[in-house]
Amino acid sequence: MSSIITENTRPEPDKVLKDISSYIHEYKVDSKLAFDTAKLCLLDTLGCGLAALKYEQPKRIIGPVVPGTVVPNGTKVIGTSHQLDPVRGAWSIGTLIRWLDYNDCWLAAEWGHPSDNLGGILAVADYLTRAKKNGVEGQIFTVKDVLEGMIKAHEIQGVLALENSFNKVGLDHVLLVKVATTAVVSKMLGLNYDQTIDALSQAFVDGQSLRTYRHAPNTMSRKSWAAGDAVSRAVNLAYHVKNGEGGMPSILSAKTWGFYDVLFKGNEFKFQRPYGSYVMENVLFKISFPAEFHAQTAVEAALTVNKKLSELGKSYKDIKSVKIRTQEAAMRIIDKKGPLYNYADRDHCIQYMVAIPLIHGRLTADDYSDSIASNPDIDALRDKMYCVEDKQFTVDYHAPDKRYIGNALTVELNDGTTLDEVVVEFPIGHRKRREEGKPVLLNKFERHVSEHFNDPSKVDKILKASYSPDFEKMDIDEYVDLYV
Repeated sequence: MSSIITENTRPEPDKVLKDISSYIHEYKVDSKLAFDTAKLCLLDTLGCGLAALKYEQPKRIIGPVVPGTVVPNGTKVIGTSHQLDPVRGAWSIGTLIRWLDYNDCWLAAEWGHPSDNLGGILAVADYLTRAKKNGVEGQIFTVKDVLEGMIKAHEIQGVLALENSFNKVGLDHVLLVKVATTAVVSKMLGLNYDQTIDALSQAFVDGQSLRTYRHAPNTMSRKSWAAGDAVSRAVNLAYHVKNGEGGMPSILSAKTWGFYDVLFKGNEFKFQRPYGSYVMENVLFKISFPAEFHAQTAVEAALTVNKKLSELGKSYKDIKSVKIRTQEAAMRIIDKKGPLYNYADRDHCIQYMVAIPLIHGRLTADDYSDSIASNPDIDALRDKMYCVEDKQFTVDYHAPDKRYIGNALTVELNDGTTLDEVVVEFPIGHRKRREEGKPVLLNKFERHVSEHFNDPSKVDKILKASYSPDFEKMDIDEYVDLYV
């Protein structure tokens, strides 16, 4: 009887793990553009978290597991009175950030929302700073420290996404959020180069989320808290390693049992560029609409069509058909026919996101609600729409020097008239429209702050601090205190 002998010599850690750990511990971010963009990203992301608190569902699932629990020196959750351990704090902040699908975006072979990582980064920075100031083991973190952590988390998530499509093997992009947050938080917790590799291996071996909750016929609200779950797992794993847990050096490349063989069809990760600050510098902001990003330009085009219809004395009721020329990614993710069952279903349907501005001349978070969706004219108009892939839109979507997200609408009317096609290649949140978008983005932030706190003096304190020349020097706990 033959036996199988397994070679048990531990290999060198996978290069992917070593490269990320080297970047975290050795790379110095010196890009002014990256820091300036990170500041915009921080403000916008916090504003999105406050806006989510208008809705009951996210409020019900954040906070302590045991009601009433208050953790000494704990992480404070923006817009609430919760004070939690950093793992649950990361869950709560991360969930609020992502809930409305209104924070920043990165589109490549894989897509995602790099500012999701702020849930873990802010939770740990806030907790460690409060602990240090109260005589417990910790470290003082400033706003600038948090910005640097965001830049590095954006870079790790975004560079991994450039050439590697996790969605094509059924995995959700929050896997990359977990990996990026684990890396950044490891250094924040004082882990060294080798321990960071161990923590990263734990993130890759951890159970990975399937994309099931983002696609018909199973789209549901888990997609809105999946990032909160990812950052909380990242913080938890980093703490395990801090407390003595080891790692798995060949977690990616191990035959049969490694990530590549089990979850990536045996393929190794591919890389287009080394880690730097490219992703933060080129990140996409959702400025005008709380909509899945592949539809942002379609919504912008729909508003132009709505205006044209009004000028002609027509309305959506005069529409016979709508052709949506789009990218391959949109065809795969948000081209959806049939009934839409909930908020999450609607904000991942390009036909719905086009129908609302054609009917109402707007698209807000409330427009995904059951009360708005009950209008039968919406589904009637959706039935008149069809999507086709434009190969050039797809090419421009992946081009490193473009990163466009093009959509075009051609509307035919019942009287036989065909309106001129409306083409929008990249939205106002794109880097090529950064100067145009910046004041609109800050207006979005100010609106979210004002609507949540409804106290002019408190709003004024937040805005003064956020726009101060000394903003980056503020201790992060003092800035977070303004939001609670």
